[in-house]
Amino acid sequence: MLLTVEQIAEVCHELNRAYCCVTGDYSQLLWEDAPEWQRESALEGVNNILRGIVTTPKQAHISWATKKFEDGWRYDSRKDPEAKTHPNLVDYEQLTPEQRIKDTLFFQTVQTLMSL
Repeated sequence: MLLTVEQIAEVCHELNRAYCCVTGDYSQLLWEDAPEWQRESALEGVNNILRGIVTTPKQAHISWATKKFEDGWRYDSRKDPEAKTHPNLVDYEQLTPEQRIKDTLFFQTVQTLMSL
């Protein structure tokens, strides 16, 4: 069974949401309730992996952060979509292990689902 890019993005988003809940972050919404910018970010991440532009979890983070900066986001210790601030807008090596796991889960989920 082949999945669409949107289906893979939804799986990645929901996996990320579940992982966030386990780590105590209950701020992530269900895919169907997520804001458009968040769904678009997941879709872009999936497409970048499928096209071979991104080949590692570190590159996935760099690509995500680059797009955020292009869209006017900046670093802050607090995530605030209204102010366009995010605590993960740092170099990959500066991410906490929990945040690097999120990048790895996203990357490996796309790779696994595209191989079905």
